Amino acid sequence: MATKNGTVEYILDQLISVDNISTRKMFGEYALYCDGKVVGLICDDTLYIKITEEGKKFVGKYYKEGYAYNSAKVSMQIDEDRIDDREWLSELILITSENLPLPKQKN
Repeated sequence: MATKNGTVEYILDQLISVDNISTRKMFGEYALYCDGKVVGLICDDTLYIKITEEGKKFVGKYYKEGYAYNSAKVSMQIDEDRIDDREWLSELILITSENLPLPKQKN
């Protein structure tokens, strides 16, 4: 099941205060970028954020693991109530981006 455009547009709207945020369509699903880093995936209308220790601490009691697709690495699965909280979601994206390494340069 492919993610609906409306889901992606809503998540991007919730992240309006975050600079350098974008998505890229891949196989009917989407990668979520912040500052050129993949911070998460939007698959089957569900938001998955890469796990960092700092992100886990921030999420706290809302921490839930999930898989964006078969054979994917485990990620934090973000529920709709948390996506609806614009400030909380923006903070999680910034924390995740700050704590991920820069992408490897392609030759």
